[in-house]
Amino acid sequence: MPDAYFSKVIQLCDYWVSVNRPEMRWMWGHALMGYALSELDSYLDTDKYTPFLKAFCDYYVKNPPNIDYADRAAPALITYAMQKKTGNTDYQKLTEKVLDYIRYEPRLIDDAVNHLGTSLESRFYPKSIWVDSLMMFCVFPARYAKEQGDKQLLDFTARQPEIYSRYLQDKDDKLWYHSYWIRLKSHYPVSKLYWGRGNGWVICALPMILDHIGPDHPEHQKIRGILQDTAQALLKYQREDGTFATVLNMPGKTYRELSATALIAAGLLHGVRCGYLDKCCLQPGIKAFRAVAESITTNDNGVFLPEISGPTIPLPLFPYLGYKLTPRAKNVAYGIAAAVFAAIEYDIYSKLP
Repeated sequence: MPDAYFSKVIQLCDYWVSVNRPEMRWMWGHALMGYALSELDSYLDTDKYTPFLKAFCDYYVKNPPNIDYADRAAPALITYAMQKKTGNTDYQKLTEKVLDYIRYEPRLIDDAVNHLGTSLESRFYPKSIWVDSLMMFCVFPARYAKEQGDKQLLDFTARQPEIYSRYLQDKDDKLWYHSYWIRLKSHYPVSKLYWGRGNGWVICALPMILDHIGPDHPEHQKIRGILQDTAQALLKYQREDGTFATVLNMPGKTYRELSATALIAAGLLHGVRCGYLDKCCLQPGIKAFRAVAESITTNDNGVFLPEISGPTIPLPLFPYLGYKLTPRAKNVAYGIAAAVFAAIEYDIYSKLP
């Protein structure tokens, strides 16, 4: 019989799919939701969500997307999964469009791209790299390169964590800043403000990248060390109820945030399961996931995961208020995706001998 916590996340996904159309935005949030559904199908050995994901791909075959910044690379996680499952060459063309962006987009600093690329927003926002890119820009090419035997792409992906760590990870606290501004030659925010979901992207993405590059890659131990430092830093800020705050180091002044909590749970559990992290991270990971699952509510109107903060940027002025005042909502796609990543890791670990 499925674990009750795991089952709640499945029910949440089923409800979300039932009330949303597959013609989702070609954007990071819906991309992660679609990827989570494909991973859930793979884990459960089902095709429950495949029609929804194929319809997404079919829509963008007819309405080709513009790949103009890092967040728009993430949907290749869906198109590549569906390409492998169906053999559809039109899906492959969508995947290759993202690969071209990853390979040929001009680098901003070292081997990292301007997060906002050539998008409209890039005309108004300083050139910068963002912590989000470790998930949105790096997980897909790591998987693709491993499975397709593309050593050059794999090496490129493997270099990214150390680059981002160098510019975004605090040397003392080992937590991560949201962005690095080229003109400032500094991380931004400049004060010690650590965005919860941003750190969640890091700890969730790093074990995925480690899985794909493999233990023999020259960057493996370096990435593993970054992951271990990040995990130990995060544990200090877990709240009594198992959750994490939207600004990690201000848990009493900012609200608890469940997408960050789920991502951290996923990273901790994945890291322990694969031996990348010490077992001291196991119980905090379980506690975090269960706190998320326990927050899922079911009523006559549907199934809901609350307390997911909206899309968040490091505001040029008053960044702390930007984090604190970002509103929360229910059933935001990337929040459910985070819960799925954590649920799969939780269920795998619970079944280990």
